[in-house]
Amino acid sequence: MQWRNSSARYGAVSILLHWLVALAVFGLFGLGYWMVELDYYSGWYKTAPDIHKSIGILLFFVMLVRMLWRGFSPSPSSLPEHGRLTRLGSKFGHAFLYLGLFVLMLSGYLISTAEGRGISVFGLFEVPATLTSIPDQEDIAGLVHEYLAWALVVFAGIHALAALKHHFIDRDRTLLRMFGR
Repeated sequence: MQWRNSSARYGAVSILLHWLVALAVFGLFGLGYWMVELDYYSGWYKTAPDIHKSIGILLFFVMLVRMLWRGFSPSPSSLPEHGRLTRLGSKFGHAFLYLGLFVLMLSGYLISTAEGRGISVFGLFEVPATLTSIPDQEDIAGLVHEYLAWALVVFAGIHALAALKHHFIDRDRTLLRMFGR
């Protein structure tokens, strides 16, 4: 398998980044869903949010790499059997996923730094708190984070269903290309 994308298929780097982001997003969603129900006396009360924040910061860097990689190694061309509406849906869908992820991560940052404390990433380095004076920052960012997380997970599910539709109903190569075939 080649590293870079070709006009016909995705390369190893794009495939790895795609599945790594998908795994991180669904893992963070599950962790976030579970951790908000923890009480003060749970052993995970502090640990789960720290893990969630650390993985979220690392995901931000992975997404930056993914954006840079898209500029360096453009996505394969649309399949010839895809109509104009399918191409537009793909462009807008991917734009929503990318933009939504960055807004989601920004809102998480704003929640975590609202009181002026930075975010420690697994104790390796700290991301400083730079925006702390927005009125009701933690509450507003929290609502954005919660609703956008649900929207992205639902949309990612629709994205997966669309890929399965392409594979099993349309019988085209859309899904196979994301597995390097």
